[in-house]
Amino acid sequence: MKHLFTAAALAASSIAAHAQVIVTDAWARATVPAARASGAFMQIVSKTDARLVGVSSPVATAELHQMSMQDNRMSMAHVEAIDLPAGKAVQLAPGGYHVMLMGLKRQLKEGETVPVTLVVEQKGGKRDNVEVQLAVRPLTYAPPRH
Repeated sequence: MKHLFTAAALAASSIAAHAQVIVTDAWARATVPAARASGAFMQIVSKTDARLVGVSSPVATAELHQMSMQDNRMSMAHVEAIDLPAGKAVQLAPGGYHVMLMGLKRQLKEGETVPVTLVVEQKGGKRDNVEVQLAVRPLTYAPPRH
């Protein structure tokens, strides 16, 4: 019975839907006990043009970040928002846009789920919160290439 509950919880964690936004493949990288940061990744599709303008989590300080190549070296920087063009899948993935979980309050363990809240701003300024459960994947996990 425990296995059925775990499978159902993981299935539920992989999709978070809101009237205008669908989030799939949401996951975070597991950490070692002393780690203070991790990354969170997902695919977001908005039915209308919108922007991801914020993120929060009870397990850490959460920020939107982007990795990019600058002068032949990889750099990471905080971004204020990520555009979500209508009907187009936006990947938050290692090596690009992602959510940084910093100042972790505890270790993220493989197999558990971690809550995050995405703040999506629609045209006209209306903001919606989208609740997402991140499946915690192994330290060595590499997502399939799309």
